[in-house]
Amino acid sequence: MSDARSPRPGGGRPGGSPSRPSAAVIRRRRIVVGSGAGLLVLLVVLLTAFVWPGFARSEPEPATTVTAEPPTPTIEPSGRPKEQTAFLMAQPDTVLQLALSDAAPDKAWVDDAGAIEAWTLTYADAEGEGATTVEVHAGQWEDDDDATEAYGALVKAAGEPTDEGEVAVQEETVGEYVVTPGSAEGTAVVTWRNATAVVQATGPADLVRDFYSAYPL
Repeated sequence: MSDARSPRPGGGRPGGSPSRPSAAVIRRRRIVVGSGAGLLVLLVVLLTAFVWPGFARSEPEPATTVTAEPPTPTIEPSGRPKEQTAFLMAQPDTVLQLALSDAAPDKAWVDDAGAIEAWTLTYADAEGEGATTVEVHAGQWEDDDDATEAYGALVKAAGEPTDEGEVAVQEETVGEYVVTPGSAEGTAVVTWRNATAVVQATGPADLVRDFYSAYPL
């Protein structure tokens, strides 16, 4: 009678030694292990690049602002008298591309408008008749009320405003300004008050507004 034996658990051979997996099983196991390792590496790379330092994130480049250099005069300032008052010295030598070319007392503003001191100043970008010029009248009054009254009369005489606003120094309102058309075609007038000083500039319409903005008084 034959001796039938039951298979050992795990399909092992008699004697207790486990059977060796087939080559196909080994290949499948290697594929599974390799795939798992590759996936783990990919997860580490993604975590490093996007989560921890974030160096792989797409960050917008900072905007670069290019500021043009302000225009400068091609001629030297001139025309100041030898003896100058503090008010005249406060008037600039240059404004944008224009340089002071003449300074003379303004008797009309003193005699007719009540200024205690006034000057007519000419700023030009070149010498000779072909130069672009801006004529400035600058006066000083005894107090704010007198300056405000004189400013109002000048604005009324200048005509219908095309623009107006406040004059501010360090965010504090110290006066107002008005832009009006000039008497000559293509010109404009800017009249402004800064405390007790009143200034009126007349010149090319495409220049005089920038001239006013750059004027330090």
